[in-house]
Amino acid sequence: MIAVETIIHVLDLGGTFVFALSGAVAAVNRRLDVLGILVLSFVAGNFGGITRDLLIGAAPPAALTDGHYLLVSVVAGLITFFAYAGVDRLRSPVLLLDAVGLAFFAVAGAQKAIEFGLSPVMSALLGMLTGIGGGMTRDVLLAEIPQVLRADLYAVAALAGASIVVLGDRLGLSYGMSALAGGALCLGLRFMAIQHRWRLPVAHLSAQGRAGVDRSADEGPP
Repeated sequence: MIAVETIIHVLDLGGTFVFALSGAVAAVNRRLDVLGILVLSFVAGNFGGITRDLLIGAAPPAALTDGHYLLVSVVAGLITFFAYAGVDRLRSPVLLLDAVGLAFFAVAGAQKAIEFGLSPVMSALLGMLTGIGGGMTRDVLLAEIPQVLRADLYAVAALAGASIVVLGDRLGLSYGMSALAGGALCLGLRFMAIQHRWRLPVAHLSAQGRAGVDRSADEGPP
């Protein structure tokens, strides 16, 4: 039987690869040079895992001690640099790759938090943070509003997938089964949200209307 640590490692590397691809695609779209593409690939692919490891006390982070993470990130960046046309044929490539990476990282992050003795709630939240960390950093470096703050059920999908892993652990289910179920739920929610534009409620007051309210308040009564 495959050890849980091996499954987590494989999921980590899988999430690193797809998030690194999404970072590289975003870098190419912003016309960065090859160094910028590789840097953004590494940051997007590894920042979520690095943040997770630092928070749970797994120092130094695996991404900084295991050369496979750097290798996977560089390979993803070079694939995108030399074969961008092929990668770009995917429908909305950044969003779709994000969804896959989100699923990988959410289930792996939750399980690693469980192994380090965190409570079920904190393990689920850390799984979510693992999933959204790389994408947030990528968007910040590109001077964009992070997708987690505006995209359709981004963090919710990660939290749902991580919660399934935590629930499976509490019920005594095997990690492989709970990880598969959690990953499928996370990926399914993100995909359906992208397809059907599902999102959490937003304020209906427009920026223009808000500006008018603020001007009226500043001017005071006549």
